[in-house]
Order: sequence, then structure tokens, then C-alpha cells
Amino acid sequence: MDIKIKNRKIKLALGFDDISIAPSYFTIDPAEINTDFRIGKFVFPLPFIASAMDGVVDVRFATEIGKLGGLAVLNLHGLQTRYENPDEIIKMIISAKSEQATALIQKVYKEKIKENLIIKRIKEIKKHNVPCAVSSIPQDAERFGETAARAGVDLFFVQSTVTSVRYISKTQKSLNLKKFCSQTNVPVVVGNCVGYRVAKELMEAGAAGVLVGIGPGAACTTRGVLGIGVPQVTATIEAAAARDDFLKKTGKYIPIITDGGMITGGDVVKAFASGADAVMMGAAFARSKESPGKGCHWGMATCHEALPRGTKIFTGVKGGLKNILLGPAVVDDGTQNLLGALKSAMGLCGAKNIKEFHNAELVASISFLSEGKLFQSLQRVGMGK
Repeated sequence: MDIKIKNRKIKLALGFDDISIAPSYFTIDPAEINTDFRIGKFVFPLPFIASAMDGVVDVRFATEIGKLGGLAVLNLHGLQTRYENPDEIIKMIISAKSEQATALIQKVYKEKIKENLIIKRIKEIKKHNVPCAVSSIPQDAERFGETAARAGVDLFFVQSTVTSVRYISKTQKSLNLKKFCSQTNVPVVVGNCVGYRVAKELMEAGAAGVLVGIGPGAACTTRGVLGIGVPQVTATIEAAAARDDFLKKTGKYIPIITDGGMITGGDVVKAFASGADAVMMGAAFARSKESPGKGCHWGMATCHEALPRGTKIFTGVKGGLKNILLGPAVVDDGTQNLLGALKSAMGLCGAKNIKEFHNAELVASISFLSEGKLFQSLQRVGMGK
């Protein structure tokens, strides 16, 4: 639906708080539901990916989520590849006052990235027999891709605030995504995007997965700084439509990964119902005991020297990674046992797998989160926090 004012057309877009999911006329036992997520040769029982942020993913975290059946992405432009002992730097960031945090982050990220540390971190993850995924910006993808391949990486993510196949610049060499995807021996996941056309072009270039989301992350300020972005429900639906059309044309199924903007199980469930095959989350995992930031979280673009598009936030530590993913939930706000929430919702919608859940009925629900929740709001418990 579009709104027209004079000669301008404005697209109406919806986010997680704007919709709900209607249950089906029949239900399925959650124990009989399959939530497997496939990418390349890998099958993950948990369709949850930890985003490539330094407050979230290090070797230990990647190992722990891998053992549980999910995936973590290590940021090759982060502290883990700049410092032999990144924990010391992370402690400095955690203890920095809010008004000093951005300047400190900008300073510590000026340290050069070291090839030997890229190799070391990948091997440290691989020795625990879990899949290893890493992330690079497009400008360094070719160089870091070769290094990561030598170290035995399993999945390579190419990420920037906005990624497209056609990057126009007179001063910088652009990454030939089609060539890079075809010459890289591991699946290449590309993002981020928010529209049908760009998602389809990324698939045509050879992306093994497409990341969807610009600016919705808890520690991201891109939407405030640049005014760029599309609410996640609409963005996911458009990218999923591109996936389905690409499948009809080529027979290849390219998974959609909704990246950012999800806090509760309800948000996660809505992302899948909108068409996601997996979700990527940062703040949700920053709350875990296993996260290197110990409840402190900052955006990937916070370190930009001229125009930072992220901030340092405190999520607090709410429980272990297992509590967050598999339960039991020890809090009442919907931020734990995300898999249980997903399976329960799928069961109520009569979907025995994620692809079937893509057909769930979505409802525009402006009062969905506040209806009947007066006491929770007044007492600041549950959904009223």
C-alpha cells in the first residue's frame, strides 16, 4: 500500500510492533516441528545467528553457540583480529563513561588488522569441531577471503550498511560480487539490503544467503544519523518474494536472514512468519554470560572516524546462552527460550517447518502490544517493561 501526496508516492512499511500472526484452524505439537536452517552443505538445528559484533562474538562464544546448534559470525574488522589479547581492550570499553565511549572505540579500532590473528581465531574456533563463519566489508573481502580460506573457514559473510551489486565510485575499486562468489570455495552470505530488486540481484550474483536489515539493531544509530532504512517486516517480505521468484526461475533456494531489530521471542517469530529462513541477532546474545562484552554492546559502525553510526549500550547479563536459545526462561519478558517460542508459534499456526510458516496469516495490529496489558505496564513486568 502506498500513500500519494501531490506527485510523490510514499510506501507504507511495517515493523515488528505493527503486526501480529493469526493462528491456524489446526495446531501441531511443538515437539514435532522442524526448525532446521540450511546454507550450503551445513544444516543448523537452531536458525539463530549471532551477529559479527565485538561485544557478542569471540572464540568462546562462537564455540558455545556452535555446540548448541546455532552459528556465530566473527568480525574480521573487529578487536579479535587487531589485538593478541582483545579482552583487555573490551574491558576498557565496558568501563568507559558513555560520553567517552565513542572516542575510545574510534581510537582502539585504529590498530591494524593482522593476518596472523585472522588465521589464529579461525583455527581456535575450528578446533572445537563447530562451523566457523567470519565477516568482512566488501573492500577487504578478496584479501581476507583468501586468508580465511587458508585457515579453513566454513562460511564467509560480506557485510556493509547497504550492499548492492552495482557500486559506483571514481576513487575506490568495487568488489565484483559475482566473481568473488564464484571463486570462493565456501558459501558467501551477502548483505545488508531491504528491497526486492537488490535482494534478487545479490542472489543472481551468487550469494548463498542474503542479509536483510538496515539500521534496526539495538546499538545501531544509522536510522537516526542517515535516515536510511525500511522496517523489518516489510523488508523481509520483499526479500522473501525475491527468493521465491529466484527459486522458480533457477531451482535454487537462497535463504533470507533477517538481521536486527528483534528483542523478544515475539519479534523473532514475526520475522520467520514474514519470510525469514534464519535470524541474526546481537543485543539478544549480548545478554548472555558467554558474551565477551558481558552485557555491554556496541554497533559495527561505532568506530567510523568521521560519521559513527552506532553507540555503546548496556543490555545487562540475563542468563546463559542456553537459557536464551533453549530455555528454561528465567525472566518474564520473552527474551529467553527463543526456540521454544518459535516452535510454539509454528505449532499454533499449523506449520511443521519454517517454509510452511512463511504462509502464516499476518495481521496489521496497531494495539497488539498494549491491548489488555495495563497492569503489566503500570507494574513494569512482562510486556510492560
